[in-house]
Amino acid sequence: MKKSLFASLIFIAFSSAKAQNKTDLLTPFEKNNNQTAAYTEGVAFYKKLAQRFPKLLTFNEVGMTDVGKPLHLVVLSLDGTFTPKAARAKNKAVLFINNAIHPGEPEGVDATMMLVRDYLTKVENQAFLKNIVVVIVPYYNVDGVLNRNWQSRANQNGPDSYGFRGNAQNLDLNRDFIKCDTRNAQSFNKVFAAWQPDIFIDNHTSNGADYQYTVTVIATQKDKLNSYLADYQQNNLLPRLFNDMKTRGWEMSPYVSFEEKVEQGLMAFPDLARYSTGFAALHNCIGFMPETHMWKPFPDRVRGTYTFMDCVIRIMHSDFNKIIAAKKKAIEDYKTKTNVDLSWKLDTSRKEKILFKGFEAGYKPSEVSGLPRLFYDRNKPFTKEIPYFPHYSPTVSITKPKAYIVPQAYFSVLERLRWNGVKMTPLSKDSLVEADFYTIVDYKPSPTPYENHHPNRDVKVETKTLKRQFYKGDMVISTTQNEARYLIETLEPQAPDSYFAWNFFDGILNQKEYFSDYIFEDLAAELLKKNPELKRKLEEKRASDPKFAQSASAQLDFVYRNSPYMEPSFKLYPVARVMK
Repeated sequence: MKKSLFASLIFIAFSSAKAQNKTDLLTPFEKNNNQTAAYTEGVAFYKKLAQRFPKLLTFNEVGMTDVGKPLHLVVLSLDGTFTPKAARAKNKAVLFINNAIHPGEPEGVDATMMLVRDYLTKVENQAFLKNIVVVIVPYYNVDGVLNRNWQSRANQNGPDSYGFRGNAQNLDLNRDFIKCDTRNAQSFNKVFAAWQPDIFIDNHTSNGADYQYTVTVIATQKDKLNSYLADYQQNNLLPRLFNDMKTRGWEMSPYVSFEEKVEQGLMAFPDLARYSTGFAALHNCIGFMPETHMWKPFPDRVRGTYTFMDCVIRIMHSDFNKIIAAKKKAIEDYKTKTNVDLSWKLDTSRKEKILFKGFEAGYKPSEVSGLPRLFYDRNKPFTKEIPYFPHYSPTVSITKPKAYIVPQAYFSVLERLRWNGVKMTPLSKDSLVEADFYTIVDYKPSPTPYENHHPNRDVKVETKTLKRQFYKGDMVISTTQNEARYLIETLEPQAPDSYFAWNFFDGILNQKEYFSDYIFEDLAAELLKKNPELKRKLEEKRASDPKFAQSASAQLDFVYRNSPYMEPSFKLYPVARVMK
């Protein structure tokens, strides 16, 4: 009898401990389905997991953010593969998950907490970790997460409170991947480059039209991916991902982007390198931005995000060899190719058809203005074929140089290249180098500020072969390295998210010396007497441009700009393109 009582007490104690253990690992979302985990709650949760499952998970600080709090990294591995070096040595595919880049869109925060816990506590799930490592930034925009509020997402259905889109500098981190104005982005660049992930998930919530889907997705634009990666993404990964999500009750659509009405067709996202998926492509990594629909219930959005990440994990487990092989081929291909595309535009001449599930849109009088306003009628769902424009065509291509030489004066550029894993070698002595150089012929700076800059766009260049002086310590950077794509698309000024586009070279766009009219008049007259060709060009310009012909200062300036006195560094892009 005593033995039976003792056994019963032991069973009750064990059951109580097991129940307590389960309750102990519930997330704030699971305790209240309209609540997202605050920064301190999330950090405490992952610390607890790391302490309880030290052989399967690590939780470390990997850098700093603008608000003065650390950027954390979670690494989930079945066999203790907790470093990039170990992942490569063991031939593991790497999945990188990023959360709270926009903290008002927090589904990924809560979904990832539950997903990680479930992989740690459910043995049946762990088989899917055999061939992969999962790397997670639980809170990227820590600054915005701490700026908790309930009103900044006016169009969103829950949660009760959430973070703010801007970081401590009021910058949008999903525009900062290249320019790296924030410590958040600087820390992230280093971690991403170290791990060199195969697939990247950056969790978001959408704004825009109403439709039946809870989850839509932006995939890295296929025409911008290397062909090996694009082939795997389009023919293997995406078809299976869409099918698996549908099978599990979360039918998806491509991201809903359109001009006027959804029925007129969806357009593929432009995917510039400033955005997470475009940045991933520069590292030959397939990227996804799941975009849950803002007006669907928050619990549905969290569970849809959970399922999306779980589907990707399972696909990566079975396809890890294909994924790793495609990335390796893409890297090697970029090292050896001679022509490189830099910029693309949507090709509206090529379209496909997709089946889309939306709601009828219409107009009715606004109670605010009395004028017609758009509305979607959820009592009138539709399923119909609509046009889909998924194709982009290159607009700018260049011949790839053998190497670049970047003057050490541009240390901000060089440090960003290093953060992204670019290898470089300093010149051992002062050297006169013959190479190709660009002259900036035309560009359009943004007339208004954009994320702390006035980006230069529509850049046009002319190429000249020149001999230029470089100095000991200036950096020679080969284009036959693993990070060749990142290197080229940031150093070629015509690329839409190049360092030139982001104003790192704006010093060359201003003259540093000029002339006084009354003194230069006599010198200009002498120049024209000694240079008949210059005189002929001046006369032709006068004949073809009446406004120019009536301006003495414009004509004097013309002579100056075509004389030896004009400073050679004006609009001369200082990066050498070594072609042989």
